[in-house]
Amino acid sequence: MKPLTEHPLAELASETPINVSRRNFLLSSAGVAAGALVLSVGIPLRQARAAEGAKMAPGTRVPAFLQITPDNRIILQSPFVEGGQGVFTAMAQIVGEELDAEPARFNVVNAPTGADYKVMEGGPGRMTGGSMSVRTSYHNMRKLGALARQLMLQAAANEWQVPLSELTTEPGMVLHKTSNRTLSYGELASKALDLPVPDPDSVSLKDPSAFRWIGKPVDRVDVYEKSTGKANYTIDLKIDGMLHAAVQHAPRLGLVADDIVNLEQVKAMPGVHSVHKVTGAVAVVAPHWWDAKRAAEALQVKWQAPTSPRKGIRTMPADFSTEAFSDMLANRTEAGKAAETAGDVSKVFSAAAPESVISATYQTQYVHHAQLEPPSTIARFNDDGRLEIWLPNQAPDMFLSDIAKRAGLAEEQIILHSPILGGFFGRHFLYPDANPYPQAIELAKATGKTIKLIWSREEEFLRDPLRPMAAVRMKAAIQDGMPQALEVISSCEGPSEGISGHNPDKIDGSAVEGLTGKTYSIPNVRIAQDYVENPTMLAYWRSVGNSMNDFVYECFFDEMADKAGADPYELRKQLLKDNPRLLHLLETVVKSAGGWKRGPFTAEDGSKRARGIAMASPFGSHTATIAEVSIEHGQVRVHEIWEAIDPGSIVNPAIIEAQVNSAVALGLSQVLLEEVIYKDGEPLARNYDMYPILPPHMMPKVNVSIVESGEKMGGIGEPGLPPVPPAVVNAVSQLLGRRIRRMPLSRETFA
Repeated sequence: MKPLTEHPLAELASETPINVSRRNFLLSSAGVAAGALVLSVGIPLRQARAAEGAKMAPGTRVPAFLQITPDNRIILQSPFVEGGQGVFTAMAQIVGEELDAEPARFNVVNAPTGADYKVMEGGPGRMTGGSMSVRTSYHNMRKLGALARQLMLQAAANEWQVPLSELTTEPGMVLHKTSNRTLSYGELASKALDLPVPDPDSVSLKDPSAFRWIGKPVDRVDVYEKSTGKANYTIDLKIDGMLHAAVQHAPRLGLVADDIVNLEQVKAMPGVHSVHKVTGAVAVVAPHWWDAKRAAEALQVKWQAPTSPRKGIRTMPADFSTEAFSDMLANRTEAGKAAETAGDVSKVFSAAAPESVISATYQTQYVHHAQLEPPSTIARFNDDGRLEIWLPNQAPDMFLSDIAKRAGLAEEQIILHSPILGGFFGRHFLYPDANPYPQAIELAKATGKTIKLIWSREEEFLRDPLRPMAAVRMKAAIQDGMPQALEVISSCEGPSEGISGHNPDKIDGSAVEGLTGKTYSIPNVRIAQDYVENPTMLAYWRSVGNSMNDFVYECFFDEMADKAGADPYELRKQLLKDNPRLLHLLETVVKSAGGWKRGPFTAEDGSKRARGIAMASPFGSHTATIAEVSIEHGQVRVHEIWEAIDPGSIVNPAIIEAQVNSAVALGLSQVLLEEVIYKDGEPLARNYDMYPILPPHMMPKVNVSIVESGEKMGGIGEPGLPPVPPAVVNAVSQLLGRRIRRMPLSRETFA
């Protein structure tokens, strides 16, 4: 098998001049005829056009990003990584809308590295996460499609020798209505290839009223490959002559290998090529992964604390217990550093009657990402000294920089391929010691061979960085049936500061999001963070701080309502009366649920049920959720979920509905089941047997209402999760007649 590339046309992006015969070979090997139109947000230009391209803004570069074949197939290299969230389909819809080409004609692949792909407006440049891909590139990707269409029109005008103004397009073709002539984009591609690039400001974008595909439930462009098993993830890839590798990590974070007691015996095991000490682990290389795995597990290693810990890597205490750590957080009394204030909470609390004040402490747990595809990497050093590497990631340019530093090479000497992701949830960011590529590079360098390293599920669970744990102290003063003051102090370490380092002069926004920025009209508010460093490595998790903080806030909101003698739905309406957008969203979810009935009530099947309600406003979108629950055999059963989402403007309602269903599933999984537990410095769970995730039979019916308010476009992948846990817990608490203040609910057995 030939060495793999991320896409058959990747070599066309190189700076090396390509003669005609070589170019024809490359194109034909990809099933593309010479002369195919190539447009770009960013592959490096051919040298003859480099100077021209250097003057162009991201999202307008020509050629390379779009490729149109003679049979009207369109290959689009997406600046954002597909991980199941549907971004490839969204990119095809957006570009296809302005190009006037059916999204179904698109084959979308992950783009290579390069500054040209930094198309996010107001974002970090280029990354896939934070529900930012579509909303921050929407204008640039539309502009790309419009430029492509303009080139098609110009090529047809030249061919027919008619004024450009006489031409128009229909999907996939240019029309000259006066002479009743047509040319397909495939026929025009070779003519358009070397035309001057139009000024981006010279092309206008469609009026939304004329959209064919944006805003429509277009089928996903990647369904066929995924449903037929043709989609290639990193774990699927093979290269001739490669060797496999498996690792055994230190049982406690931060330890290093001192001595391998049975080194010679393991070297003599069948199939073993070599044994190595690598970053944070010991490794075995073999022709087959199963042989490497068995040998790696057989290694008897003496682990010891490092004489000088590596920068950014924590050493787990031998006596660390999550239960003790959680209790410590819950018992803190520090006032913390204010992240948001309004009015004067101290004055209100001082004047309030004791019986009007309520307080509670809520606790959230560590959780794994637990994505389907275990981490893997292929690394090889080519004969020309370049390092070629394949690995799942959410930020190619960020990873490229780190790989270059680790390998001691210039970035120009690295070829990074970013296959589609077999699971997401924030797992594939650049976290120290949480990815196998540093080890794969070390092994490729040590052996001189192409190395494919796969972490087993057990090794992945050992090194997966976690969503932070927190204890949040809540206090409110109620007067005349309304909250007058609210103080929230979260004892935690945010994921951003856990990754990049704590700044004592700043608040980590990811630690308090979901607590700050609420639009309920409570006149006196103080939201604060009490920083406490974790011994674990931390990471972003789907919806980040909102995933735990909206649980805390929205559950305590119901406690405030109970204290005020008010229905929680009615109190939310009252406190949102000056926010018509959120008020409409709240009323939408209640209407979709057939009206609001808190319960407890008896359902048609005779079960005793209750409903809970909650809201969240993460990543530029707004959501409201109702959950209906009962207790069966001492455990919570969620029967039905209603969720309304207002993302402002939309691209694909079918993907929105799918993403809300996905977010609901993960939100239920964390509130009902998921928890990482440590004892004696080691995690108890090393696989799904000890770390259960939501099984299919526990998935309720989900009803999704999409409210397109026309406001600025918000995110989709993450906003559906945060209101789910509090809606469930509010329902359970109402059913039981007592408050539940900790996740997951599997901690308790309910009578």
